[in-house]
Amino acid sequence: MSQRVAAETCPPKVVVVREFDEGRDKAAVEEMEKRCEIGQRGKPSLVTDLMGDPICRIRHFSTHVMLVAEYGEERRVVGVVRGCVKTVTRGKSMRLGIGTKLVQHLEKWCERNGAEYAYMATDCTNEPSINLFTKKCSYAKFRTPTMLVQPVHAHYKPLPSSKTLILPLPPQLAELIYRRIFANSEFFPKDIDQILTNKLNLGTFIALPKKSNFKCNPSNNNNNLLLLPPTFAILSVWNTKDVFKLQLKGASPLTYAWCAGTRALDAYLPWLHFPSIPNVFKQFGVYFLHGLHMEGKHGLRLMKSLCAFAHNMARDDAGCGALVAEVAHRDPVRDGIPHWSKFSWAEDLWCIKKFTPANHHPDDDWVTSRPASPVIFVDPRDF
Repeated sequence: MSQRVAAETCPPKVVVVREFDEGRDKAAVEEMEKRCEIGQRGKPSLVTDLMGDPICRIRHFSTHVMLVAEYGEERRVVGVVRGCVKTVTRGKSMRLGIGTKLVQHLEKWCERNGAEYAYMATDCTNEPSINLFTKKCSYAKFRTPTMLVQPVHAHYKPLPSSKTLILPLPPQLAELIYRRIFANSEFFPKDIDQILTNKLNLGTFIALPKKSNFKCNPSNNNNNLLLLPPTFAILSVWNTKDVFKLQLKGASPLTYAWCAGTRALDAYLPWLHFPSIPNVFKQFGVYFLHGLHMEGKHGLRLMKSLCAFAHNMARDDAGCGALVAEVAHRDPVRDGIPHWSKFSWAEDLWCIKKFTPANHHPDDDWVTSRPASPVIFVDPRDF
């Protein structure tokens, strides 16, 4: 669930919420969201370009909606909210009330489409958004995954080819493996097949010891017969740069010059493997790594090799500036994901709310239960 609100000074009784109409609302929504992207004066801010498609962040869910809030006789758009419905595993200043109205209408739409829970994600420092959902809309703070960011350097990452074998997996086999290894995780989507066959999914890759005899072929299409190797690592790569682009604005000339210097040094002396920073002052895209999992005594080494392989994919893709992964705080795979702490978020915040049905039993409440698994599957469509 994502939400934007432009602060106004109008009485709440004239705010009308309705579904987004692309022909009628596209220009107004783009203008409103530009106003909302303005950061603090004198500080850099990261802005998002949705590339002319206001619903691009939810378009790849089969059931989705975008609502707009209008104000006044001129029907000016003053707020938007986006949402979707999906089936997942549970594991063993808003002075006008615009934000509240949008959330309430979206919740009603979710309930009509069979949702039992609603959840939203925000930065743990975004107090206005947190207060809206927890204090006004009765959401509970639920999970705090970690967002790990790795810049794409000018040089290629070395791959230990003498010890590691990296193979692409057919979508059908990747689906079987994911359903097996994430069966007891939280938020694993029932429609994982739709993710793996989506054009934005650039592939699923498995890393194995060089002498492994695991066969990546569609004949392993029976979950009961699937034999996973004793040690391996797996991940998928989602291309967000064809959906939206990011850009850093407001940086000082000194920061700009320093970043340009790192790129120049890395480009001319690539054998030094200097950790350069991509040109984030122009629009850039991101590869989102999802479905990360490792097993066995070599799992950590294999996961680092997979992340290096994904980095080199991004290095060959003009305009891709960073790799991003989001994992649970206690997920062991976290130790195998290279990242820069200065660009990463120690805690993203997910809040959740249960739509209580008539036959609700208080003991069966995901909101108040302890995490059944240290693993969260982060859907790339949510990023």
